[in-house]
Amino acid sequence: MATIIEQACKGRITPEMEAVAQKEQVEAAYVREMIAAGKIIIPLNTVRKSSPVGIGKGLATKVNASIGTSSDIVDIDAEIRKARAAEDCGADTLMELSVGGDLDRIRREVLAAVKLPVGNVPLYQAFCEASRKYKDPNKLSEEMLFDCIEKQCADGISFMAIHCGINLYTVERLKKQGYRYGGLVSKGGTTMVGWMLANKRENPLYEKFDRVVAILKKYDVVLSLGNGLRAGAIHDSFDRAQVQELILNCELAEIGRKMGCQMMVEGPGHVPLDEIEANIILQKRMSNEAPYYMLGPLATDVTPGYDHISSAIGAASSARYGADLICYITPAEHLALPTEEDVRVGVKTAKIAVYIGDMNKYKESGRVRDKKMSKARRDSDWEKQFSYALFEDDAREIRNTRQPNNERTCTMCGEFCANEGSSRLFKNDLIPGEKL
Repeated sequence: MATIIEQACKGRITPEMEAVAQKEQVEAAYVREMIAAGKIIIPLNTVRKSSPVGIGKGLATKVNASIGTSSDIVDIDAEIRKARAAEDCGADTLMELSVGGDLDRIRREVLAAVKLPVGNVPLYQAFCEASRKYKDPNKLSEEMLFDCIEKQCADGISFMAIHCGINLYTVERLKKQGYRYGGLVSKGGTTMVGWMLANKRENPLYEKFDRVVAILKKYDVVLSLGNGLRAGAIHDSFDRAQVQELILNCELAEIGRKMGCQMMVEGPGHVPLDEIEANIILQKRMSNEAPYYMLGPLATDVTPGYDHISSAIGAASSARYGADLICYITPAEHLALPTEEDVRVGVKTAKIAVYIGDMNKYKESGRVRDKKMSKARRDSDWEKQFSYALFEDDAREIRNTRQPNNERTCTMCGEFCANEGSSRLFKNDLIPGEKL
């Protein structure tokens, strides 16, 4: 059976392309053309139906929410609640990243609980199983690794972050540059580097890339080229190890695309604001505009407890300059496993960030909603204000808890409401065609 990218290359418009086009208010022919060129992806799986989500050039920037158990906290019901909370708050995709408990059961229950496309990192389970079986993750065999990838695809995973761009040459760059300020922060990347050094062997995900692609292509799953050596500190941004991995991932994206598999490239997690645009230009040029998945990024390292705000600043800038998918950050980042409330805050914060980015990426169409909101505020039309709000229920709840004496105003200004006063002053000076 032909994959969606193969069908796009043959000129066919699938139901998924039609659904994405309708949601994004673009032509289906455009979606097909961009999928064929590898500039748009739709995370899919032949064994599980999920909500069609388009990620890439000319589309709204999407938000991913990550959940999953740790070795310290295993509560499947809590993870299901987090998954549903992320979906309710508007996440476009979900990543299930458990490393504790019954990993097969957790993944399958999460997949059953939501309609979102669900992604994961297969190295997590592969190394967990090797540790449980052999008491040593470095005894992971190639067959265990590839069997794990196949099993997870067969369960219905729609996109996989696979660390194919780490190889012995990349690790050598890390050594020669004098390590790092922030060290290695990717669980999968760090464990794979450890495996390579312990076994004195090349990364099988790089060495046998064609086998990785063949498995994902069988299920029409997106291959998200993982950023295992991403910067975990702003002083490591653009170091040689990270850039070398990015070069390899961009090359592999092109190879995988030609093999008939949808491809996405992952970006770093910590980037100072003055380097975000350059980072995205570099990825887009080297990958022929493959969709770019930015992890955050955090714009500073000193905000534990408020990292969701730091990442919102980085995410808004990233969306502005062309990032296509943003992974949320919660207030618990760097501190603890997120709670359900952390997930809700993280998703909403990221949604605000990408909306701001898209306002500036798509200036003509991206600011229409803001103009409507402005007029509704000017005219004290509260129902319209709620309807244009990104989070209508939250806005209603706040207003309802503090009702004003005059229903046209709010308790911030009361009888000194500037809009009410100025409307009386300038009621005859409106923009032509406008009405109070």
